[in-house]
Amino acid sequence: MTSKFAWINSIIMLLKKPFSVFLIFSLISITAFSQNWDIDLLTSINQKESSFKNSYCTVISNSVIVFNIAAPLSVFTAGVIRHDKQLKVDAAYMLGGYIVSSVVTQGLKAITQRPRPFITYPYIVKRTEGGGYSFPSGHTSAAFCTATSLSLLFPKWYVIAPCYLYAASVGYARMYQGVHYPTDVIAGAIVGAGSAWLAYKVEKWRAKKNTTPKAKTPGAL
Repeated sequence: MTSKFAWINSIIMLLKKPFSVFLIFSLISITAFSQNWDIDLLTSINQKESSFKNSYCTVISNSVIVFNIAAPLSVFTAGVIRHDKQLKVDAAYMLGGYIVSSVVTQGLKAITQRPRPFITYPYIVKRTEGGGYSFPSGHTSAAFCTATSLSLLFPKWYVIAPCYLYAASVGYARMYQGVHYPTDVIAGAIVGAGSAWLAYKVEKWRAKKNTTPKAKTPGAL
């Protein structure tokens, strides 16, 4: 491709094929469990401590709720200022995707009931609060949900790159803090991105349905 940011187009195309993303990450997850890669990678990340990582991961982890509220609120505010109805609708569906992501995440936690890694492996250092079950990562799910929503709504490299960098940082932070396995993070990313994609598709379907002209009844004036 001749475009300087051709790789961004590849990401956008991948976003439009969620089944492919789900399949790829599912295979990675299965491989992780079977080869004990899960705990090995977590140990490598968790036990390389530094004061910078402690501060950075704390800020990143604590910012997730703010990010997931501020993003749709900003889109809605822009819609109000510009008198743009579509932006308001986009904000509503972003919020809807986040709600779906949260419900699915909590449902999976209740079903799998996977203990936190610092409980199963005492040598894993716990650097933040981590109550409840481990699988999947709720913070990662939320971050990838909003990152995917923004990327689908505004498919520009300067939106996609920082959004996914932030979401990936959240996943890393949760592992470094000892409260999630890599597979928790992978599953969280799938749930979050999938929920955002679903909300986006529902919005497009609704918009198409509302704009499709109704067929006239034969003989009607």
